[in-house]
Amino acid sequence: MEKLTMEKIVNLCKQYGFVFPGSDIYDGFANTWDFGPVGVELKNNIKKCWWKRFVQEDPNTYGVDAAILMNPRVWEASGHVQSFSDPKMDCKKCKQRFRADNLIEEYSNGSVAAEAMSNEQMQDYIAENHIKCPNCGGFDWSEIKQFKLMFETNRGTVEENKNMVYLRPETCQGEYVNFLNVQRSSRAKIPFAIAQIGKSFRNEITPGNFLFRTIEFEQMELQKFCKDEDSIKFYDEYKSKAINFIKDIGLSDDKLRFHDHDKLAHYAKAACDIQYKFPIGWEELNGIHHRGTWDLSRHSEFSGKNLEYLDPDTNEKYIPTVIEYSIGADRLTLAILCEAYDEETLEDGTTREVMRFKPFLAPYKVAVLPLVKKFHKEKADEVYNMLCKEFMCTYDETGNIGKRYRRQDVIGTPYCITIDDDTINNNTVTVRDRDTMKQITINIDEIVDYINDKIKF
Repeated sequence: MEKLTMEKIVNLCKQYGFVFPGSDIYDGFANTWDFGPVGVELKNNIKKCWWKRFVQEDPNTYGVDAAILMNPRVWEASGHVQSFSDPKMDCKKCKQRFRADNLIEEYSNGSVAAEAMSNEQMQDYIAENHIKCPNCGGFDWSEIKQFKLMFETNRGTVEENKNMVYLRPETCQGEYVNFLNVQRSSRAKIPFAIAQIGKSFRNEITPGNFLFRTIEFEQMELQKFCKDEDSIKFYDEYKSKAINFIKDIGLSDDKLRFHDHDKLAHYAKAACDIQYKFPIGWEELNGIHHRGTWDLSRHSEFSGKNLEYLDPDTNEKYIPTVIEYSIGADRLTLAILCEAYDEETLEDGTTREVMRFKPFLAPYKVAVLPLVKKFHKEKADEVYNMLCKEFMCTYDETGNIGKRYRRQDVIGTPYCITIDDDTINNNTVTVRDRDTMKQITINIDEIVDYINDKIKF
């Protein structure tokens, strides 16, 4: 297979219903994307696997779904109102805006840690190396300025009484402000974690990388609350859990690596990313951060509420240390799409496109295909109606059976069930495997158990 490009993935996603450009009939809206019928199933399956691994299978992790709009004081406590911004500069020639740190890191192929540089240092580096505008090739930059990343809106029905509120730029604050609620209602003992999956919003301006960086995105994350003396142990534990999870759902070991942060927040003891080798190069997929006691201490200060934990065994009171693990559902979906895509040359010299998703991630687990619509449709409908009660299925009766197989291959359906004369006469169906293309014959009554056994995570 030729080198996979982001353009190829984008075109495939639109053609087969994985992802569409946002507001497409209005010529789109920069950095927004809509998940289509196939894509929404894939993304939902990824989220279900994450929830199963990190919440369902962990008795000390509790889920929440916090509100997107929060009291504005939350964002003062977190520091976002004062300092949540990016260093951005404008090309005076084409009027496009870019992040200065991204320009430097792309120019240096990641060898220069721009995140540790001041505005002046970045400005000097860009000038000394004559870094040109990626859009027009010009070299006429404005000064670097810090641009706010939070979307602002107003709450209130009377103009004079409007209050500034923000679309949340991250989901973790919802876990922090619910620390006491969860701890008390669940009678949770330290160490325990609070997890959630939810939307966040950032005023990003960097275009061109599809789902990688968007202004509206979904995060899967948890905060582990623990004693400070145990914090490094949990930090290392979540590094291991995080990389094992993404390997288990299909990402290759040789396309994954840890990357420690060169610059830490003043309250942090450690921070690292797991990077994936996308078609655009090595980029962040998820992060693990040692946040110390900063978050709960700040919210305790700004809210006036005591967020100390009372140890029931020792009667000790303390602010718990937080280990954060966060991964973007959209970025992970993009990584899975890139990893799964394959072009296979068959014995007859033709090429088939196939998405080799793990069966538990596949949008549709089964495709029901009547061999001849005229003779087999009624039985095929019966089989479909039986199977769709158990798992996501699709149905296709258009075109010859070979073309229908190919359509299912490219959207990643692991099993095709063909309904033919034997089905009507003997109650058996042909099951085709996506990856091997081999076929077996089984009884209709055995289908559900057979498929369920194959799609376990």
